[in-house]
Amino acid sequence: MDVPAFFLDPLNYIFPAFCLVAAIQLFYYLYFFSKLAFYKTTKVERSQTYPVSVIICAKDEAKNIANFLPGVLVQEYPTTHEVIVVNDNSVDETKYVLEEYYRTYKQLKIVELKQEARFIPGKKYPLSVGIKTAKYEIVLLTDADCIPASEFWIEKMQANYREGIDIVLGYSPFRKKKGLLNKLVRWEGFHTALQYFSYAERGIPYMGVGRNLSYKRTAFFDQKGFSAFNHLPGGDDDLFINKAATKDNVAICIDPDTFTITNPPLTWKQWRSQKARHYSTSRYYQGKHKRLLGLYALTLFLFYPLMVASFFFFDWKYVLGVFALRLIVQSVIIYQSAKKLGEKDLFAGLLFFDIWMFFYYLIFARSLVKKTPNKW
Repeated sequence: MDVPAFFLDPLNYIFPAFCLVAAIQLFYYLYFFSKLAFYKTTKVERSQTYPVSVIICAKDEAKNIANFLPGVLVQEYPTTHEVIVVNDNSVDETKYVLEEYYRTYKQLKIVELKQEARFIPGKKYPLSVGIKTAKYEIVLLTDADCIPASEFWIEKMQANYREGIDIVLGYSPFRKKKGLLNKLVRWEGFHTALQYFSYAERGIPYMGVGRNLSYKRTAFFDQKGFSAFNHLPGGDDDLFINKAATKDNVAICIDPDTFTITNPPLTWKQWRSQKARHYSTSRYYQGKHKRLLGLYALTLFLFYPLMVASFFFFDWKYVLGVFALRLIVQSVIIYQSAKKLGEKDLFAGLLFFDIWMFFYYLIFARSLVKKTPNKW
């Protein structure tokens, strides 16, 4: 039996492939990302306040500590709390800056590390020390170069704890500056948050960011801390959440008062190094998370090449129709999500950022297999 010539011509598969990729993208937007776009915070008549231990790891962070630590120390929180700063073998003025703050803020606890953990790269060792030092069950993590957006950061983050919740995921936007690089960095940060918040709301939590993350000490000890990935330079946030999170024990917090604003990378080299470190840990995610994230990234990468090819080999009106449908759905969901995360100004460049993602994956693809330096 002869096969019809139509099925033998590979060009005839380009438009169907484009439609399939677009359909998968629409599924992600409508099923997953709509969860963040139309997320509504549940109002609680009466919320309990818990004692909280804020933990910050610092290594040669004297300037950042001087500029940003006061934002953590002056929090309006009526319940007992402490701010632990783990000074990890700093050789700059970090020690003296911290001692100066301690004279005024007695809730500040300074932990001095004078010996490095040789076979535990990154900040997992100082962070583990900080968690073990903490007096309270709920720990709230941020970085030395972050500052809370308001004095209600602690109060509103811990308010998300209720029966069964062990982990609260927060948002940490990059500080807005001029220039193309800043917009690309902020878009990537927003795009990542769009995914981890939405998947968590769908009962598939897979990561958080250590710049704004809270969990219970018992959850940390139940997972034996970071022992499963102590050999990796990163993973103290995303791999821990990937291991400890379940569909029932995670809450998200997107109240603008709880954002922790962080310094963006200032050069392309810094950004590439930062993203390479992140992607080097993502290969250790659970299989279901890698498949979920991989399929989305693949379809995002293929969308525009297949669309351009379809314009050449198929009726352009149908191609434009598929593109328009995806763009309309995407625009509504991106706009609503960006508004919730305080990134509404990025919406004007949506089409540019969407095309940019093709080049983004080209640039960072080798980070999935390339080793990264063992430092933080």
